[in-house]
Amino acid sequence: MPELTVRYFAGARAAAGVPDENIPLTGGATVADVLTLVHERHGEPLARVLASASFLLDGVAVRDRGIPVRSGALLDVLPPFAGG
Repeated sequence: MPELTVRYFAGARAAAGVPDENIPLTGGATVADVLTLVHERHGEPLARVLASASFLLDGVAVRDRGIPVRSGALLDVLPPFAGG
């Protein structure tokens, strides 16, 4: 079955409880579909992080969550970082 890997960083990792995971893909899956699935898997703590997170798909910033994802892709979840 086709799948992609989601990597979680900082607060996203804490909310998901795993550093990364493989997500099965259905035909025509989008970034939004993947985010819905990980929200369903990990619940509200991760949903709060996803609401303010940035995403990289194969190293490129995601501006449109409706873009399709391909098998073997890598989606990074980057929560807002604090610092100065």
